[in-house]
Amino acid sequence: MANDVYVIGVDMIKFGKFPDRTVPSLGAEAALLALDDAGLTIQDMQALYCGNLMEANAMVGQRVLQEIGQTGIPVVNCANACATGATAFREAWIAIKAGIYDVVLAVGVEKMAGAGLLGGGRKRKGIPTEGLLGSGTMPAVFGEAGMEHSRKYGTTFEQFAKVSVKNHHHSTLNPKARYQIETPLDEVMGAEMIAYPNTKLMCSVNVDGSAAAVLCSEEKMRQLGGSRAVKVTASALTSDRWTERDLTMPDVSTCTREAAKAAYEMAGCGPEDLDLVELHDCFATAEILHYENLGLCGDGEAGRMINEGEAQLGGRIPVNVSGGLLSKGHPLGATGIANVYEVCTQLRGEAGARQVDDARIGLTHVIGLGSACAIHVFEKQ
Repeated sequence: MANDVYVIGVDMIKFGKFPDRTVPSLGAEAALLALDDAGLTIQDMQALYCGNLMEANAMVGQRVLQEIGQTGIPVVNCANACATGATAFREAWIAIKAGIYDVVLAVGVEKMAGAGLLGGGRKRKGIPTEGLLGSGTMPAVFGEAGMEHSRKYGTTFEQFAKVSVKNHHHSTLNPKARYQIETPLDEVMGAEMIAYPNTKLMCSVNVDGSAAAVLCSEEKMRQLGGSRAVKVTASALTSDRWTERDLTMPDVSTCTREAAKAAYEMAGCGPEDLDLVELHDCFATAEILHYENLGLCGDGEAGRMINEGEAQLGGRIPVNVSGGLLSKGHPLGATGIANVYEVCTQLRGEAGARQVDDARIGLTHVIGLGSACAIHVFEKQ
């Protein structure tokens, strides 16, 4: 029988701007926090899986070990767009699931402060589509996706803005979020327009950050007396299928829908069983789309869902109680594991003022256009 996999240690640094820090030093800090949370040291780890995108050719995982202890273990460096950290976590999960290792470390780290707009402007052979067929910058892509949702279902500017109001409020309860500031609806809607309908306060924050998790087999968990261990009941990773479509409008939904279907099947549960979700709110419009992509509501019902407060703390299915990418920040390589930290903290009952009552099952979701979508489901023991 394949091994069940558990998270026995997990943590993240407070996201922010660290101009004087290196990527390996940030990753090392989160790694040591997660090891301390597990009550273990780097000498106990049998492998390291490291997620980093911006320095993907720089062997960041090995450089993290130079900071915390070079024990000779195998290191795998992962780069997979916004799903980078989640992919590193999944590779660690696969290694234990396969019975190769009993306990491993997954680290996600990135320096993003000052990175500016992502996407667009790529030099490719043939006709340069940037500027001729719209824009490939991420605000524009997700602005366009939001407008398509409005065309089909009548979703309003105000409904998109309410996502930011909710997530910024949640962030005031999370001491590790980059920003902990309330943003009333009129302030969100009146902020500088970046790509309609996304204003500046509806865009995720480029920050520096890191997060890490220690994963182990069930046998090892029992040896360690893992009373705070959280079970990983599903891990799914997808990429886009080829389709004939308008290449001026990237598909930001199918990848998630297929990953969600696979994850729910693996976990033996459905969206109705979830107690909380940390999803990829790179822009306010994206969160609205992903309510439907993850099956949290029916197609066309996301606007109603945000209006009725179903996704806020205390609602039917709290979403991004951490503050999400909109407030916590979005260091690409770290985001996937930072989401794991939030869900595991909630399932352990250790989330303090933002604790979701009686949380037993949680889901994390990240998507990187290009394309990669990773979804994990976790269950309280």
